[in-house]
Amino acid sequence: MGGAQKWWLHESLKKLDDSLSALGGSLLVLRGNEHEAIRSLAVETRAAMVFWNRRYSKAQTEMDASIKKDLIGRGIDVSTFNGHLLREPWTVATREGLPFQVFSAYWRAARRDNFFPPCPLPAPARITFFPVSRNVSAHVSTLSELALQPSTPDWAEGLRATWRCGEEAAGHQLEAFIENSFSDYAGARDFPATRATSRLSPYLRFGNISARQVWYATLSAVDAMRSRRVVRIDDAKNESLNKFFSELGWREFSYYLLYHCEPLHQFNFRRQFDAMPWRTDAKALRAWQRGKTGYPLVDAGMRELWHTGWMHNRVRMVTASFLTKHLLIDWREGEAWFWDTLVDADEASNPAGWQWVSGSGADAAPYFRIFNPVLQGEKFDSSGEYTRRWVPELSALPAETLHSPWTASAEALREASIALGASYPFPIVDHQVARARALSSVEILNTQSQMK
Repeated sequence: MGGAQKWWLHESLKKLDDSLSALGGSLLVLRGNEHEAIRSLAVETRAAMVFWNRRYSKAQTEMDASIKKDLIGRGIDVSTFNGHLLREPWTVATREGLPFQVFSAYWRAARRDNFFPPCPLPAPARITFFPVSRNVSAHVSTLSELALQPSTPDWAEGLRATWRCGEEAAGHQLEAFIENSFSDYAGARDFPATRATSRLSPYLRFGNISARQVWYATLSAVDAMRSRRVVRIDDAKNESLNKFFSELGWREFSYYLLYHCEPLHQFNFRRQFDAMPWRTDAKALRAWQRGKTGYPLVDAGMRELWHTGWMHNRVRMVTASFLTKHLLIDWREGEAWFWDTLVDADEASNPAGWQWVSGSGADAAPYFRIFNPVLQGEKFDSSGEYTRRWVPELSALPAETLHSPWTASAEALREASIALGASYPFPIVDHQVARARALSSVEILNTQSQMK
């Protein structure tokens, strides 16, 4: 688990403990090997049943099966549940019984027969807590013992200013999205200066809210809009609803791949990419991580990430494309950086997204699709509001040259107090040169694949 995720986990566990305390209980936190800790707790408390929500990577499913077998062998019943997804990965397959490899086909199959996930259950009116001794094995007295929070240096100030964690905050975020942004989601979601996306990803990642809750809340919102005649079209034709559900579908597809495939963060889904001639360039990688590439939209995204633990999805694609195609650096380097710095990075969506952009993943974007960071900035941040927010040293540049400051006249740079190479870097790579290099690399890749 990366540093930003650890911070979120600490805050979420604290909120959960507060909620349980208000109901007369408390959160019991154990530290140690998961198999040994669960077995010891079950035995020491003389538990009759153990419940948990399912996990989906190969290592996790094997571990959970081992724990379940052990407990059942001790006379303890085990029940597991789907608390994370709309559909279990093993319930969707081709007619031949094989896993889908293309998102659109998967999503059609997942939603066929007018599929609706089970409705979320309401919270129970009361909870009866079983008294558990604080002397059980592996128990920690305080969350701070888990060392999830940064200490020296304390880099989480931006995260604390940006986010409120926990179940209650997740509900507020969902309500705010539905009230303020949902109706314009399809048309506005690609523009990073707006707050048109749901920003629910970290809450979903940590189980502060479930995909089923989000699904039914948005359906209810459409029903309410229809009753007020805000929309007059059925759900199947509601563009924002379909687009938002499609994004939930990509999350489902990522977990589907995680369940059926080799570890997504380690291996190329398309194995021909094993021969990709990636470059090792520590200086360029560091410039990308720090938001010092000389391409304003890329730098804005990387600085937003470092400060808030989050990045707009459109900008994620641009920054990932820049690393893997402009700099020709292995996608695993970028995936590892996002894993450490994103509050919403999970073991499925993070590597699946990186493989999609790089071209090595399932249903991936073609490798020759290379985002031009200047044109992306001009199209999706034409006013420059987003870029100026995160790259303030360029704030005085006019919109015409904001996304390509090296094209500004000497007079314009002087008036904006910009010294290229000093206050803001020159581009670390020329776009046309980088594009040609990337296309040449994929030609080499294709040639080697054909020779095998």
